[in-house]
Amino acid sequence: MDEEITDGYSEPCGQCGSVCWGVTNGGQFFCKNCHNVIERMKEVEDMSRFTVNSRISSLSSSKRKREVKGRAREWMICEGFQLILKLQAEALVDLGVCPQLKTDVLWIFWKRYMQKTRQAYTRNPVNILRGSAFTPQDQTSDTEVESSAAFSDASCHSETGSMMGASSVSGYSSDGRSSVCSGSMDAECYFGQKDRKNLMTMPRTLAFCYLALLWVREAITLADLLRLVSKGHIPYVNAHALFPEDMKFFGKDAMIFRVESIPSYSNVHRDAASLAALIELPAFPPVTPDCLLHPALLTLRYLMDANLPDKLHALVREVIQKTSMGTDSFLTFDPTERKPRLPCYDLQAAALIVVCMKLLFRLDDNVEWKLAKKSDEKINEMDHGKSKTTKRGGKMFSLRKWFMVVQPALERARKKEQQATAMQQWKSETPIIPSLKHKTVVLKRRLWGPFR
Repeated sequence: MDEEITDGYSEPCGQCGSVCWGVTNGGQFFCKNCHNVIERMKEVEDMSRFTVNSRISSLSSSKRKREVKGRAREWMICEGFQLILKLQAEALVDLGVCPQLKTDVLWIFWKRYMQKTRQAYTRNPVNILRGSAFTPQDQTSDTEVESSAAFSDASCHSETGSMMGASSVSGYSSDGRSSVCSGSMDAECYFGQKDRKNLMTMPRTLAFCYLALLWVREAITLADLLRLVSKGHIPYVNAHALFPEDMKFFGKDAMIFRVESIPSYSNVHRDAASLAALIELPAFPPVTPDCLLHPALLTLRYLMDANLPDKLHALVREVIQKTSMGTDSFLTFDPTERKPRLPCYDLQAAALIVVCMKLLFRLDDNVEWKLAKKSDEKINEMDHGKSKTTKRGGKMFSLRKWFMVVQPALERARKKEQQATAMQQWKSETPIIPSLKHKTVVLKRRLWGPFR
């Protein structure tokens, strides 16, 4: 029966290349050699040869089409990073950041990066698989990177579609290697690049977000950003689990997108400075006294967090004025300078408070305790009714009492953070398959894991 229905169809199988077709009960053609099912049907002209119950039915639904489309599609590493950046920007907007960070800032930074690294939006893109350049006849102009396209689902799909189209011209074809070594097309050759310092990494996604936050002058420092990442408010750990189903993730893709730790402050700061120089950003908006990143306002926030007296802020402002650390030229980041310097706003604010504390108490583990002893005696005199307040009308600050309150709280917070880090689920809920050859082994281990 199968030979009569498949008679005349001599197309080879796309999986094994053999020409040996059969027909399933649903009327679909399948390869008898590798059991690959295709969307092919034989139109039956003489219906009298079959009964009503046994006649071949048509392919009634598009479920099979959705399965074929959802099985796998060609995608590139830069497309995966673009999706992660989009998710991180949406998370920041949900936390209260202005929507312009996603639509007008981060998206433009990403397009400039793609252009400067010659991965897209240029007349001479680089061929990642071969490490050479090519010149297509019809390609997006260099000036397109300046356009303010929205960083939305539609724009992402359209932009990645144009990238994939350019890749086909440049030689990114489905040659079978991507299905064996990785789910993406260029993961196998990603680590073989000569100029690897400009390649995208997971810590650089946070560097992009930090640059965008600085551009819109949001009150989120780099330490705040890393804390939000560690608490899971911003996608970073196992961000590849958020990829669409048609973007198959396995093999060498895990070496690029899988992370098992939060990057350090210095690494993200260094990546942000190098990215700003790479994509040739102009001078950032000035950090004026009304900006929450200004040391005058940032130190006030840290004084409240550390439970230090508010009157210490007057001394901090005086130190800022004496050292000229509050000027726009000192605080504004300008990547166009000969030696650009990206200020560490949070570290500078903390350093100012430490300097003021040292000016008051010396902090040599001797003088501060002598002063604390004198202040305790003054407080005891005030408690006995001799004087309720100081000569200036304020309450006496006791460094010893402050230390006895803050130090245990700090230790409890540190232990709580260590416990949270130890309990962090670094492994993805979906198993990461190193290769198709080991797929059954990985799935079997994941299945038997709860029963061990």
